[in-house]
Amino acid sequence: MTAAASTDEPLPFQGLKVIDCASFIAAPVAATLLADLGADVVKVEPPGGDPHRTLSQRVGCLADSVAADNNFVWDLNSRHKRSIVLDLKQPAGQAVLHRMAQQADVFITNLPLPVRARLAIDADTLLALNPRLVVASMTAYGETGPEAPKSGFDVTAYWARAGLMDLVRADHTAPPTRPVPGMGDHPSAVTLFAAITTALYRRERTGRGGLVSTSLMANGLWSNAIQVQAQLAGARYPQRLPRSHATNPLSNIYQAGCGRWLSMVILNEPRQLGPLLHTLDLDHLQDDPRLATAASREAHGPDIVAQFDAAFARHDLATWRRKLDAAGITFGVVGTLADMDDDEQMRAAGALVPYGHRAGTTVAAPILLHGSTPRPPGPAPGLGEHSRTLLAEAGYDDAQIAHLLHSGVVQ
Repeated sequence: MTAAASTDEPLPFQGLKVIDCASFIAAPVAATLLADLGADVVKVEPPGGDPHRTLSQRVGCLADSVAADNNFVWDLNSRHKRSIVLDLKQPAGQAVLHRMAQQADVFITNLPLPVRARLAIDADTLLALNPRLVVASMTAYGETGPEAPKSGFDVTAYWARAGLMDLVRADHTAPPTRPVPGMGDHPSAVTLFAAITTALYRRERTGRGGLVSTSLMANGLWSNAIQVQAQLAGARYPQRLPRSHATNPLSNIYQAGCGRWLSMVILNEPRQLGPLLHTLDLDHLQDDPRLATAASREAHGPDIVAQFDAAFARHDLATWRRKLDAAGITFGVVGTLADMDDDEQMRAAGALVPYGHRAGTTVAAPILLHGSTPRPPGPAPGLGEHSRTLLAEAGYDDAQIAHLLHSGVVQ
C-alpha cells in the first residue's frame, strides 16, 4: 500500500452505493471497509451529528493529549464518507431517506430494532421499496429473542456477555478485565462486512437483496468459541492460574532484563525444548526430569518458571529477539502503544499506512485484495458537508432542496 493513486485494476466496490445509517463503531466501520475498497458511502446523521464524532473526547487519557483539531476516532472510522444530516423523526426526513434507499445497493444500521420501526427504516419497509437492496443489521444481542430490543456496546455484549471478560483476567482471583474501547467493535465490523459481501454475491446470482445481520454477542461467542465449545461439550475448563503457575511453562509470558515482556509459545515441545534451553543458557537442565514430559512440566511449573524468569532477566528485549529468532522459537513481543510509531513490519505489511490527504499515519483495513490497492485513507466528512450535493444526486431540484433545508428536515 502506498499513498499514491493506484494504477492497479479498479477497486471492487467502485459504483456501489452504500447508506451508513448507524452510530458508534461496529456498523459504521463495516461501511468504512467498503469505502476503502471503492464504495460511495453516505453517512446519514441526526441533527447535532453522530455521537461518534465526539468519542475521542471520551476515551480517558487520550482526550488530554490529542490536539482539539485531531478527531482521531472519527477520522479513522469515517474516512471516505459523505455526510448528510436528516431528521428522521419527521416524515419528510424519512421520505428523503427512502428515496436514497431506492437508489442504493447497501443500507447499514445498528439503531435499536424498535427505533427502526418508528423511523420507517426497518428491513421490511426498505426491501419493499428496493428488493435489490442489501439491508445490513448490527444488533447487540440478535434479531430475535427476549433481549433483541436491548441496546448494548462491545464492552457489555461482546466482552462481558460472551465470557471473555471473565476468562482474560490475570488469574481466577483477579477481578474481570476491562477491555479498551473498540476491541470488540472492529472485529464485529469485519463480520458485518463479510455478511454484506456475501449478500452482494447472492444478489449477483438471484437478482435480489435481503436482510443480513450479526450481533456483538454472536461475535463475542465466536471469538471465545474454543472455550465456549468446551463448556457446551461438557468439558471442564480449568481456572486460570497466576503466570508463575502456568500449566505449560513453555507457553508463557516472560520479562526481559529491561522490563519489557515477551510471549513465548512452544507447541512442538520435543523438538524445541533443547534449543530453547540452550538459548537460555540452561543446558544443565537438558536431562532434568522435571522437564521430561508435559505432565512433569505442569507438576513442576513454578520451579521451571522461576528458572526461566532468572534466565530472561539476564538480557534486554532486543537481545532476546535476536537469540529466539536464531533458535527458531515462536514468540511475540508484548507490544505497547509507544511501539507502533516505529514498527517497521507493520508498515511493510501494509497494516499502518500514510494518510492520503495530510501528513501522518493511520491504521489500514485488515483486508488486502492483491491487484487492487485500497484508497489512500482520506478525510472523514464534516457534519452535513455533502447534504446539498446528495439531495441533488437523489433528484431534488433547487427549490425542493431549499425547502428541505429551511424546514430543518435536512441540515
